[in-house]
Amino acid sequence: MNARDTSAAGLARDPVPAGLIDGPFHARLAALSQARAWYGWAGCAAPVVLDQVEFEYFAIRNAASLFDISPMHKYRVSGPGAEAMLNRLVTRDVARIAPGRVGYVVWCDEEGMVIDDGTLFRFCADEFRLCCQEPMLGWLEDAAWGFDCTVTDESEAIAALALQGPTAHAILKAAGLDLSDLRPFAHRAPEVGLTVSRTGFTGDLGYELWIAREDALPLWDRLWEAGRAHGLRAVGHDAVNIARIEAGFPVAGVDFQPAQAAERLHRGRRPRELGLERLVDFGKGHFNGRRALIKAEAEGPRFRLLRLDIAGHKPAQGALVYHRKRKEVGHVTSGVWAPTAKRNIALAEIRAPWGTGRADDLWAEIQSCEEGVWERRMMRARPQAGAFFRPARARATPPADF
Repeated sequence: MNARDTSAAGLARDPVPAGLIDGPFHARLAALSQARAWYGWAGCAAPVVLDQVEFEYFAIRNAASLFDISPMHKYRVSGPGAEAMLNRLVTRDVARIAPGRVGYVVWCDEEGMVIDDGTLFRFCADEFRLCCQEPMLGWLEDAAWGFDCTVTDESEAIAALALQGPTAHAILKAAGLDLSDLRPFAHRAPEVGLTVSRTGFTGDLGYELWIAREDALPLWDRLWEAGRAHGLRAVGHDAVNIARIEAGFPVAGVDFQPAQAAERLHRGRRPRELGLERLVDFGKGHFNGRRALIKAEAEGPRFRLLRLDIAGHKPAQGALVYHRKRKEVGHVTSGVWAPTAKRNIALAEIRAPWGTGRADDLWAEIQSCEEGVWERRMMRARPQAGAFFRPARARATPPADF
């Protein structure tokens, strides 16, 4: 609809967009897109791939990449009761997140099932921004009832870019943004209207830049020009997805079902079942789902999201996982051949007790079609405690320029 709609009462209404809408950086992304491959992310047209996945992935690992993260939902929580409200909502102790820091958080329903995860920015004593994948405005407004704070949806107003890769720091310096002393999970406003955080979803050296939507394209152009000598490339979802699996990061709706999206009771997952028990602080006082999680601690987890190193080179996406090649005990939620780690890797949800104490003889059933012929392979799957790829440059302060 291009024209303004008029109601029967004669009042003008703003047009409602049909289909996917353009994000703040769409003009630049569309000009670079050779693949013309787009998908819907929170109602926005986002690139699956712009050129080729291989080129884009190796830009993340060997140079630098720009990825539009504007479709993320962004909520500002402010007021004297903001900390108390958020501490009542999320499972970790918000009081320990200092101003200028970013905390990774999860929040649960009353059964202790994870609703979503996200990053919580603390700007000062009584002002925060929560960034997450799922729309949370209604949930946050309910959680804020009775607290002296306000919740503002900034999702449309704030544009954001992820600048990730070994030359990311050098590009920021070339763009006039020297943040050499910015530590991981810290943020700063080097200029009025611009916030830069040392965060990302690739497990590599990287930053995220947050700016008003109307200033989005000048920021892109500034970074693009600064990155010409540093191998900067725009990337899409598929390249970032490979990098995040290498880093061992789970995704809501892929590696676990958010509680509010589950169609059947008890289909959600608790923090411990996702390997996120470190984010739960039972000593901070009451929070949503605390009683259920205390009870679950005594009962033990029903599942466990494991990182698996799988033999062979055929990606195990969607594969069933067996114990001793006989009993089905789980399935692969995310699987890929890792180009940098040079391993066949996966995240897999495994039922207890095999995912918790008997994960010593697991096998992935991989089905692959070659020239019209389906082949079944049973490949050894070995659990791994840490990330598949965790370079020291991701934590070095100050980072090297590479």
